[in-house]
Amino acid sequence: MKACIASIRKELAGIFSKGEIESLILLIFEKLKGYTRTQLILASDQELSAEESMIIENIVARLKNHEPIQYILGETEFYGLPFFAVPGVLIPRPETEELVQWIIQENQLTAPNILDIGAGSGCIAVSLKKNIPQATVYACDISPICLETSRRNAKFNDVEVSVFEYNILTHMPEIEFPRLDIVVSNPPYVREYEKQSMQKNVIDFEPGLALFVPDTNALLFYEYIAEFSLNHLIKGGYLYLEINEAFGQECLRMLLEKGFSEMILKKDINGKDRMIRSMYNRQQEPV
Repeated sequence: MKACIASIRKELAGIFSKGEIESLILLIFEKLKGYTRTQLILASDQELSAEESMIIENIVARLKNHEPIQYILGETEFYGLPFFAVPGVLIPRPETEELVQWIIQENQLTAPNILDIGAGSGCIAVSLKKNIPQATVYACDISPICLETSRRNAKFNDVEVSVFEYNILTHMPEIEFPRLDIVVSNPPYVREYEKQSMQKNVIDFEPGLALFVPDTNALLFYEYIAEFSLNHLIKGGYLYLEINEAFGQECLRMLLEKGFSEMILKKDINGKDRMIRSMYNRQQEPV
């Protein structure tokens, strides 16, 4: 196994950093052999079967082509939970874990009604349901593969999440939503021109539908999500958003103009403006 690991390091050198390569090696052997980091070290003198060697060669070849390791292995982890990772579905990011953590920490309700708009893999909805067990959690998306994957991930994590098709830009199909205590969304927010600074594993493999917005209308989804929330949040309900770091102040102004209050712009672990929480405190309940 030592020779195999040395070969992986050699093949991936110059493509990934040393730290990234060691992380990839651990992920490969976790998937292939079920090893922890310690077990991998202790088992370094063991021999691999011909089949295992071929599997690793295939994984390395795909990595050299910049394919995300999550798609290659078919799985990833989010908020301490396992998730299927499927081409055509955005890979969950650590920054989004911080958004989930924020919601869980602030929630004071035993059984809130929560809607995740643009569910993707279902990572937000599933994690919230897992950590707020009495919550009723809804998740919507427009992509058939995302809807299927969200349902699979809910079942895989043994939680009940209501997953359905809904286009926030067209409000179709027509759906009668319940009153909501929390609306959360990590919508597309990367401007088209930002593609030039993004890594090949994202540009070439992850779904542009889940990533990009026109350069001239960066707040497109936030406008529609805010309007939707005005009509469906209960009085005192909260809207949580993951945002493009370049548009924190613009998002705050838009939400303020629409009637939201108690807004907080929160930085992620990297010090970037990445999340907003706001409350709508209307005089009348939504209809």
